[in-house]
Formats: sequence, structure tokens, C-alpha cells
Amino acid sequence: MTREATRYRWVVLAVGAVAQGTNAAVFLGLPAITPQLRDHFGLSLPQVGLLLGAVNLGTMLTLVLWGAAADRRGERLVMTTGGVGAALCLALAAFDGAVVAGVALVGVGLFGASVNAAGGRAVLTWFPPDRRGLAMGIRQTATPLGAALAAVVLPVVAVGAGVPAVFLALAGSTGFVAVAVALWVREPPWAVRSRRGHGVVLSDPALIRLSAASGLLVVPQFTAAALMVELLHDHRGVAVGVAAGLFAAAQIMGGLGRLVVGVWSDRLPDRVRPLKVLSVLVAVGFALCAALDRAPVELLAAALVPTAALALCWNGVAVTAAGELAPPGRTGTALGMQNTANYLSATVTPPLAGWVAVTLGWPAALLLAAVAAVASRLLLTVPFPARELAPELP
Repeated sequence: MTREATRYRWVVLAVGAVAQGTNAAVFLGLPAITPQLRDHFGLSLPQVGLLLGAVNLGTMLTLVLWGAAADRRGERLVMTTGGVGAALCLALAAFDGAVVAGVALVGVGLFGASVNAAGGRAVLTWFPPDRRGLAMGIRQTATPLGAALAAVVLPVVAVGAGVPAVFLALAGSTGFVAVAVALWVREPPWAVRSRRGHGVVLSDPALIRLSAASGLLVVPQFTAAALMVELLHDHRGVAVGVAAGLFAAAQIMGGLGRLVVGVWSDRLPDRVRPLKVLSVLVAVGFALCAALDRAPVELLAAALVPTAALALCWNGVAVTAAGELAPPGRTGTALGMQNTANYLSATVTPPLAGWVAVTLGWPAALLLAAVAAVASRLLLTVPFPARELAPELP
């Protein structure tokens, strides 16, 4: 790899990370204004869970399509088109009631899915195998950091200017990132494009199993993301600003954890090993939080914040593992498949966890997250193909 290419790959990573963080400000940041969304639209907790899940529903429906498009046309066209479409849908969400907002947020997901599949393909193409864990960890760290920034800023905007202003602010930032992608993202000379054979990727048993395990790990991640503020504020009486701050702290800790896990995976022949360890830790953490439901709120928060952070740590290494299972030229499709399982869980989890919390109690919702982590660990028991560590790209 030339010195110029070595430098430029960090530009691609930086733009991709900003795009990822901006996308996360929508699908992970909006839960920070759950109380304001409930008041603005007049919704119950399960209903606001459906609204928050709308972005994930739209994303789930188009991830494989965007990934295949990136394999055929490259990341720049795919991410720019998707970013512009997502910005327009966010602007639409500001101008009417709950139904229109829900439909618009589905549209945000439909277009925003381009970032997940195409951005991941760019990182895996530009970086050699023994640096991908770190690079993908940096990119995926942008997700909790974007959510953390949104958790701090969005409640202030919602209280001061109203929920429509939140949607307009997110539309502006998303449009800005789309322009940055158009200006600064390009493929390396050695990138491989493919126009056929994507069905082979979608039927690969190892990739199917990894995708299912990832989807199960999303259940604890989104139980915390969608309900942590509500749990601390409405259930335990913590001030909404403090609850949002604790949510932001968990996002930051989880982001740093993604870097650590990424470096860890670069030193192993098997990227699945960190997923096995983290799934067990997440299960134990959520079970502990369920047991502490009626404990002093300081004790509950002390357990909940690191548990929510652990529930975020695994994502980057799972995405990297999925991309490395794909044959040349089909990385985007593989990432789209793996992310589809994630977003399916992300769509179902907020309303399901909200319903369980309202109907059966908060400990039951937390135990649901623990059970999903245990199921993920069981799926990871069967060995996966070992990856080969190449010293450097051409």
C-alpha cells in the first residue's frame, strides 16, 4: 500500500465514522427524548416504542439491497443517495402528527440503511485484516458516541424548541454528512465489485448463524437503549436530565469498549471468541440489574450503566467477522445480511420490552435481555471458519 493510500484510508474511515454517528443520533438518540415524544404525540410507552422502532423497521427492509448496490456501484453513490433521502424524511417528520412521523421515520430507515452496509464495506476494503478490528471498532464507536451526544443535546432542544425542532436538527446534520461523503469517499484501486452471486452469501450457514447470534445480542442492547431513561426516570424517580446523562455515560463507555474489543480481535485467529465472552457478561449483568430493581437507585444505576455499556461492545467485531466470511466482491451483501438480523431485533425489542415492563414489570424486561444473551452464546458454540491474517494490502 502506498503512503498516500495509507493516509487516505483514515480519511475514508473518518467520514464513515461521522456518517455512522449521525445515523446513530437518530435510531439510538431519539430514545433519550422518550418522555417528550410521549407528551408531544400523546402516546403510551408501548406506542412510543413502536415509533422508535420505525427507523429500525425501514433499515431492516433495505440493508441487503443497499449492500448489494454497494458491491455493484461503490460506497460513494450509495451513501450519498441514502443520506439525502434520510434527511428529507427527517424534515417531513417535523410537520405532522404521530402517524406521519412514524411513516417518515420508516423512510429514514429505508434510506439510512445505506450507511450501515456501504460504510462497513469501505472500511473492510481499505484496511488489511490485521487492522480491521481496530478500524471497525473506531467506526462502530461512532454509534454510541453519536447516541451519547444526541442524548445530551436532543432533550435540551426538545424542551427549549419542541420535538419538531429535534427532527429538523437531525435532518440538517444528515444532509451535511451526505455532502461530505460525496466529496471525500472513494474506493481503493484493488476494490472488487460483483454483479451476481449474492444468493451464495445469503445462504451461507456460518453467516446465518453469526447473524442470528448478533440479532439476539441486539435485544439487551436495545432494551437498555430504548428503556434506560424511562426505567430510571418514570420507574425510579430519577430526574430526566440525570437519567439522560447516565444513558450518555453508558454510550461513551460502550464506545470505548468497542475499540478495546476491536484491538483484541485483531490479535486472535477467531473473531468470534470475544463475542462468546461478552454474551456471558451481558447475561450476568442484566440478571443482576433485574435483581436490583427495588434496591437503592444508586446501586441500580451502578449496575445498569456498565451493563448497558457491555451490551454495546460486541457490535464492531461482529460486523468485521461477517464481512470476512464473505467472498471477494460481496462484502456489502454480507454486512447487509448481518445488519438485517440486528435491525429486526432492534425493531421488535423496544415495543416488546416496553410491553413486558408495563405488563409483567421491569425485572421481567431485564431478564428477557439476559435470556437473549444466553441464546446468542449457545449459537456461537459451534466453531466458525478461521480467518487468515494478511500482512498488508497491495
